[in-house]
Amino acid sequence: MNNTLLNAKASLPAYDRNKLVPRIVHLGFGAFHRAHQAVYTDILAQEHNSDWGYTEVNLIGGEQQIADLKQQDNLYTVAEMSANAWTARVVGVVKEALHAQVDGLETVLAKMCEPQVAIVSLTITEKGYCHLPATGELNVDHPMIVADLQNPHQPTSAIGVVVEALARRKAAGLAPFSVMSCDNMPENGQVLGKVVRAYARALNSELAAWIEQNVTFPSTMVDRIVPAVTAETLDKIEAITGVRDPAGVACEPFRQWVIEDKFVAGRPDWEKAGAELVSDVIPFEEMKLRMLNGSHSFLAYLGYLAGYQHINDCMEDANYRKAAHALMLKEQAPTLKVKGVDLARYADLLIDRYSNPALRHRTWQIAMDGSQKLPQRMLDSIRWHLAHKSDFSLLALGVAGWMRYVDGKDEQGNEIEVCDPLLSTIHSVVKGSEQGEARVKALFGIEAIFGKELPLEGKFVEQVTQAYLSLLAKGAKATVAGFAAKL
Repeated sequence: MNNTLLNAKASLPAYDRNKLVPRIVHLGFGAFHRAHQAVYTDILAQEHNSDWGYTEVNLIGGEQQIADLKQQDNLYTVAEMSANAWTARVVGVVKEALHAQVDGLETVLAKMCEPQVAIVSLTITEKGYCHLPATGELNVDHPMIVADLQNPHQPTSAIGVVVEALARRKAAGLAPFSVMSCDNMPENGQVLGKVVRAYARALNSELAAWIEQNVTFPSTMVDRIVPAVTAETLDKIEAITGVRDPAGVACEPFRQWVIEDKFVAGRPDWEKAGAELVSDVIPFEEMKLRMLNGSHSFLAYLGYLAGYQHINDCMEDANYRKAAHALMLKEQAPTLKVKGVDLARYADLLIDRYSNPALRHRTWQIAMDGSQKLPQRMLDSIRWHLAHKSDFSLLALGVAGWMRYVDGKDEQGNEIEVCDPLLSTIHSVVKGSEQGEARVKALFGIEAIFGKELPLEGKFVEQVTQAYLSLLAKGAKATVAGFAAKL
């Protein structure tokens, strides 16, 4: 084993890692999990003598991440990037790391069936839930779900793997675990519970009833800006710590975690590391999804089209800054149910975070998977405004920005590498429609994104169409400037 990370110029694990018990199996060892939930758990071990440890699992992709982690005794670096200085900590709470296709699915399922496992947590992105974003229901036609239902003991989807592990625990007379989503979705625990129970019902009604009665799905709200790791990121971490860490990750100093406190087999005392344990996460989730993620998507599409590669580049344009701030406070904040939060201060804090020049969060990265993100980040707010007969012009501009982005050509005529699980549907719609008003109407026809009712709302269609035509005629920069001038 390579233990050179224990010589890094960083905050190092001062606890006995041998005493850690892998009570959490985490699916999706990506950058966000490394910089967020694992850090909270590491702080608990470091400062409060907690013995909760992780088994980290990647099911599909990310083989190298797991290999890198194993090479360095399951240690990795998290660097916090502020405008003034970078600081680093070496996280030590990972006990084991597995890849389903390298170590074998049976090994993964065996780990999930160990008696001490109390929580299975997930960061698999919205598309990993194999659900219909417009309704939250299980997509029974999803190729992975179809395949898993035909071969349930050898599943490939995260949903199939969770249900198979629960089925094996039930058969062995073991207690169930709680299943906790840490992905950016509204009501993520409810969505996860819904798709798991629907999948289980399609297999076995007795199993589905056992899951219904015994398994909880706590919702969470997670917040920390974690840009995709680049070679430049890893070089910078090495320069600070003196050690090369291919599993390293960099993030902003800010972090927030709100957790619905309903666990069937115990949990770490995450509140001691700064998490908020509450009875209802939904108001916090909505606040973050609409104010932060909604404005992020707005800036990602309209910023990319204007040639801004990073969110902090958008913040240097006074019109983008003004429009994003107004979107948060004038169009997103009124739709929220959260109590006891100073939303004006929250909006100001978000603008400050976006302006952090060290983050270099790419607009292209945030623009990914828009079909999965638009419903909760913008469309739900638009429905609220339609019901309340209030203004949603900036939200309409954000939707138009997405439409212009998925056209696949930027304002200079260069190809845009659009990444989206519905890409084939979007492509066929774009290719099959004339540019302009017809294109907008055709994109509204994608029911998985817009549902059935919204495209029948005349005011919504008109506002998005006008914004889209402005983007075509004037470009994103001038269009945003025009909107900002009216604020």
